[in-house]
Amino acid sequence: MKTTVKTMAAGIILTASVIAVNASEVSNNSTLVAKATEYELKIESWMVDESNFSTKSSEKPSGSVVEIAVSNADFSILVEAVTKAGLVEALSASGPFTVFAPTNDAFNALFKQLGVSGIKDLSAEQLTPILTYHVVSGKVMSTDLSNTSVATLNGKKISVDISNGVKINDSKVVKADIQGTNGVVHVIDRVLIPN
Repeated sequence: MKTTVKTMAAGIILTASVIAVNASEVSNNSTLVAKATEYELKIESWMVDESNFSTKSSEKPSGSVVEIAVSNADFSILVEAVTKAGLVEALSASGPFTVFAPTNDAFNALFKQLGVSGIKDLSAEQLTPILTYHVVSGKVMSTDLSNTSVATLNGKKISVDISNGVKINDSKVVKADIQGTNGVVHVIDRVLIPN
Protein backbone atom coordinates (compact mmCIF):
# COMPACT_ATOMS: atom_id res chain seq x y z
CA MET A 1 0.00 0.00 0.00
CA LYS A 2 2.83 2.42 0.87
CA THR A 3 4.50 1.88 -2.51
CA THR A 4 1.21 2.40 -4.36
CA VAL A 5 0.44 5.59 -2.43
CA LYS A 6 3.94 6.98 -2.95
CA THR A 7 3.81 6.14 -6.67
CA MET A 8 0.44 7.88 -6.97
CA ALA A 9 1.79 10.86 -5.02
CA ALA A 10 4.84 11.12 -7.29
CA GLY A 11 2.61 11.05 -10.38
CA ILE A 12 0.34 13.77 -9.09
CA ILE A 13 3.26 15.91 -7.89
CA LEU A 14 4.90 15.56 -11.30
CA THR A 15 1.63 16.61 -12.97
CA ALA A 16 1.27 19.57 -10.60
CA SER A 17 4.88 20.58 -11.32
CA VAL A 18 4.23 20.53 -15.07
CA ILE A 19 1.15 22.69 -14.51
CA ALA A 20 3.27 25.11 -12.44
CA VAL A 21 5.91 25.31 -15.19
CA ASN A 22 3.28 25.80 -17.90
CA ALA A 23 1.59 28.52 -15.86
CA SER A 24 4.88 30.41 -15.46
CA GLU A 25 5.63 30.12 -19.20
CA VAL A 26 2.19 31.49 -20.11
CA SER A 27 2.25 34.50 -17.87
CA ASN A 28 5.50 35.22 -15.99
CA ASN A 29 3.33 36.04 -12.98
CA SER A 30 5.29 35.01 -9.88
CA THR A 31 2.13 34.94 -7.75
CA LEU A 32 0.56 32.34 -10.03
CA VAL A 33 3.68 30.16 -9.79
CA ALA A 34 3.72 30.51 -6.00
CA LYS A 35 0.08 29.39 -5.81
CA ALA A 36 0.81 26.40 -8.01
CA THR A 37 3.81 25.49 -5.85
CA GLU A 38 1.73 25.83 -2.66
CA TYR A 39 -0.96 23.62 -4.21
CA GLU A 40 1.71 21.07 -5.12
CA LEU A 41 2.80 20.82 -1.48
CA LYS A 42 -0.79 20.30 -0.32
CA ILE A 43 -1.21 17.44 -2.76
CA GLU A 44 2.04 15.89 -1.61
CA SER A 45 1.17 15.91 2.10
CA TRP A 46 -2.35 14.65 1.37
CA MET A 47 -1.14 11.81 -0.81
CA VAL A 48 1.36 10.38 1.68
CA ASP A 49 -1.28 10.13 4.42
CA GLU A 50 -2.37 6.50 3.94
CA SER A 51 -5.38 6.96 6.22
CA ASN A 52 -7.07 8.83 3.36
CA PHE A 53 -7.14 5.59 1.38
CA SER A 54 -8.38 3.09 3.94
CA THR A 55 -11.69 1.49 3.17
CA LYS A 56 -13.64 -1.19 4.96
CA SER A 57 -12.65 -3.82 2.41
CA SER A 58 -8.94 -3.01 2.64
CA GLU A 59 -8.70 -2.75 6.42
CA LYS A 60 -6.09 -5.07 7.80
CA PRO A 61 -6.92 -7.20 10.82
CA SER A 62 -5.79 -5.47 13.98
CA GLY A 63 -5.15 -8.54 16.15
CA SER A 64 -6.82 -11.71 17.34
CA VAL A 65 -10.49 -11.67 18.32
CA VAL A 66 -9.29 -11.51 21.94
CA GLU A 67 -7.00 -8.54 21.21
CA ILE A 68 -9.89 -6.75 19.50
CA ALA A 69 -11.97 -7.17 22.66
CA VAL A 70 -9.11 -6.13 24.95
CA SER A 71 -8.51 -2.95 22.94
CA ASN A 72 -12.15 -1.80 23.18
CA ALA A 73 -13.44 -0.41 26.50
CA ASP A 74 -17.02 -1.49 25.54
CA PHE A 75 -15.89 -5.12 25.92
CA SER A 76 -14.19 -4.90 29.34
CA ILE A 77 -16.79 -7.14 30.99
CA LEU A 78 -16.54 -9.66 28.14
CA VAL A 79 -12.74 -9.70 28.55
CA GLU A 80 -13.13 -10.21 32.31
CA ALA A 81 -15.54 -13.11 31.67
CA VAL A 82 -13.33 -14.76 29.03
CA THR A 83 -10.33 -14.47 31.35
CA LYS A 84 -12.21 -15.91 34.35
CA ALA A 85 -13.50 -18.80 32.23
CA GLY A 86 -9.95 -19.59 31.03
CA LEU A 87 -10.83 -19.11 27.33
CA VAL A 88 -8.22 -16.48 26.38
CA GLU A 89 -5.71 -19.01 25.03
CA ALA A 90 -8.35 -20.98 23.09
CA LEU A 91 -9.77 -17.82 21.45
CA SER A 92 -6.26 -16.58 20.66
CA ALA A 93 -5.54 -19.75 18.64
CA SER A 94 -5.48 -19.72 14.84
CA GLY A 95 -9.23 -20.38 14.50
CA PRO A 96 -10.85 -18.96 12.54
CA PHE A 97 -13.68 -17.91 14.85
CA THR A 98 -16.78 -15.80 14.50
CA VAL A 99 -17.51 -14.08 17.80
CA PHE A 100 -20.82 -12.42 18.64
CA ALA A 101 -19.51 -10.01 21.28
CA PRO A 102 -21.92 -8.53 23.82
CA THR A 103 -21.18 -4.99 25.01
CA ASN A 104 -20.82 -3.96 28.63
CA ASP A 105 -24.41 -2.65 28.54
CA ALA A 106 -25.57 -6.10 27.43
CA PHE A 107 -23.75 -7.75 30.35
CA ASN A 108 -25.09 -5.18 32.83
CA ALA A 109 -28.65 -5.93 31.67
CA LEU A 110 -27.98 -9.66 32.20
CA PHE A 111 -26.55 -9.05 35.68
CA LYS A 112 -29.69 -7.11 36.61
CA GLN A 113 -31.88 -9.93 35.26
CA LEU A 114 -29.88 -12.54 37.22
CA GLY A 115 -29.71 -10.43 40.39
CA VAL A 116 -25.91 -10.45 40.51
CA SER A 117 -23.49 -7.53 40.67
CA GLY A 118 -21.00 -8.70 38.03
CA ILE A 119 -18.66 -11.39 36.73
CA LYS A 120 -17.21 -11.89 40.21
CA ASP A 121 -20.57 -13.43 41.25
CA LEU A 122 -20.39 -16.07 38.50
CA SER A 123 -18.12 -19.11 38.38
CA ALA A 124 -16.00 -20.24 35.44
CA GLU A 125 -18.33 -23.25 35.14
CA GLN A 126 -21.32 -20.90 34.72
CA LEU A 127 -19.51 -18.58 32.29
CA THR A 128 -17.98 -21.16 29.92
CA PRO A 129 -21.23 -22.46 28.34
CA ILE A 130 -22.53 -18.90 27.95
CA LEU A 131 -19.33 -17.59 26.37
CA THR A 132 -18.85 -20.54 24.00
CA TYR A 133 -22.46 -20.00 22.89
CA HIS A 134 -21.22 -16.70 21.39
CA VAL A 135 -18.58 -18.36 19.18
CA VAL A 136 -19.00 -20.11 15.84
CA SER A 137 -16.23 -22.01 14.10
CA GLY A 138 -15.12 -20.32 10.87
CA LYS A 139 -14.97 -16.72 9.70
CA VAL A 140 -18.54 -15.68 8.90
CA MET A 141 -18.81 -12.14 7.53
CA SER A 142 -22.12 -10.27 7.53
CA THR A 143 -22.41 -10.82 3.78
CA ASP A 144 -22.29 -14.59 4.41
CA LEU A 145 -25.28 -14.60 6.78
CA SER A 146 -28.69 -16.01 5.91
CA ASN A 147 -31.84 -16.99 7.81
CA THR A 148 -30.65 -20.18 9.43
CA SER A 149 -29.41 -21.73 12.65
CA VAL A 150 -25.75 -22.37 13.32
CA ALA A 151 -23.95 -24.60 15.80
CA THR A 152 -21.77 -22.78 18.32
CA LEU A 153 -18.66 -24.01 20.11
CA ASN A 154 -21.02 -24.72 23.02
CA GLY A 155 -22.67 -27.41 20.86
CA LYS A 156 -26.05 -25.66 20.85
CA LYS A 157 -27.40 -23.67 17.92
CA ILE A 158 -28.09 -19.97 17.59
CA SER A 159 -30.69 -18.64 15.16
CA VAL A 160 -29.73 -16.03 12.58
CA ASP A 161 -32.49 -13.77 11.22
CA ILE A 162 -31.64 -11.21 8.53
CA SER A 163 -35.20 -10.26 7.57
CA ASN A 164 -35.08 -6.92 9.45
CA GLY A 165 -31.47 -6.04 10.21
CA VAL A 166 -29.43 -8.88 11.69
CA LYS A 167 -30.55 -10.69 14.80
CA ILE A 168 -28.82 -13.52 16.61
CA ASN A 169 -31.56 -15.13 18.71
CA ASP A 170 -33.13 -12.02 20.35
CA SER A 171 -29.99 -9.90 20.12
CA LYS A 172 -29.38 -7.27 17.42
CA VAL A 173 -26.04 -6.98 15.66
CA VAL A 174 -25.09 -3.34 16.20
CA LYS A 175 -21.70 -3.46 14.45
CA ALA A 176 -20.48 -6.12 12.06
CA ASP A 177 -17.32 -7.38 10.41
CA ILE A 178 -14.55 -6.28 12.78
CA GLN A 179 -11.83 -8.41 11.25
CA GLY A 180 -9.13 -10.05 13.31
CA THR A 181 -6.15 -12.17 12.44
CA ASN A 182 -7.99 -15.29 13.58
CA GLY A 183 -11.60 -14.45 12.76
CA VAL A 184 -14.26 -11.77 12.90
CA VAL A 185 -16.23 -10.02 15.63
CA HIS A 186 -19.85 -8.90 15.39
CA VAL A 187 -21.04 -6.66 18.23
CA ILE A 188 -24.42 -7.57 19.76
CA ASP A 189 -26.68 -5.74 22.22
CA ARG A 190 -27.71 -8.70 24.42
CA VAL A 191 -25.91 -11.62 25.99
CA LEU A 192 -26.97 -14.91 24.37
CA ILE A 193 -28.16 -17.50 26.86
CA PRO A 194 -28.22 -21.15 25.74
CA ASN A 195 -31.55 -22.97 26.15
